[in-house]
Amino acid sequence: MNKTILITGATSGFGKAIALRFAGNGYNIIITGRRKERLDELEKELLEFENTKVLALNFDVRNKEEVISAIESLPDEWKAIDILINNAGLAAGLSHIDNGLVDDWERMIDTNIKGLLYVTREVAPLMVARNSGHIFNIGSIAGKENYENGNVYCASKAAVDSLSRSMRIDLVRNNIKVTHIAPGMAETEFSLVRFHGDAEKAGNVYNGIDALKAEDIADVIYFCATLPAHVCINDLVITPTQQANVTTSYRRV
Repeated sequence: MNKTILITGATSGFGKAIALRFAGNGYNIIITGRRKERLDELEKELLEFENTKVLALNFDVRNKEEVISAIESLPDEWKAIDILINNAGLAAGLSHIDNGLVDDWERMIDTNIKGLLYVTREVAPLMVARNSGHIFNIGSIAGKENYENGNVYCASKAAVDSLSRSMRIDLVRNNIKVTHIAPGMAETEFSLVRFHGDAEKAGNVYNGIDALKAEDIADVIYFCATLPAHVCINDLVITPTQQANVTTSYRRV
């Protein structure tokens, strides 16, 4: 019987790459996201893999009632979730704290922290009941170190780091693994969202850097998820070779 993985924010970036990686290895995939058209497109793509079943759930992790309704609506055969990937997250804006946009702050807090909590609260009991499971929380190197203009984004990802450690403590008695993944510079939609669709600004972020790809993170997560049952990777920081930490990188001219 195939294992089942649920991925939030599956319609692009890390989430989509993770879905494709696991589908290619025979997992049953629950994909979730806000963008219905992209969700439908990904569902068709995943169904091309042999021996893989796909269930698409269209909801916004920021909406607690939508999260509850979506998880409660799962057919019984889909409730045995082996792996949860809390991937939905974003950065919005890049400014000093004194002139930041409150709407951007709330969007990051509602998605990166509250959304992760809403989904975990619904899925974790299903794992506890089976005394088995693996939760991955996608954080950021920005949750380990702060940088100028990062303020609320850094704080939200620091919360993901802290919550991951707390989850590991709370769920260890139930044989549930918790892994925190903290990527560095990765060329996805991340910067395009941060700069509110400004493609020029977004592109400049990665100039001279051979940045991480979404597939790199998917490969690491698959590795962690397929280790022996007695092995748990608790925390991983992953950067491009040209990035030493959140503020130090070498750009090739």
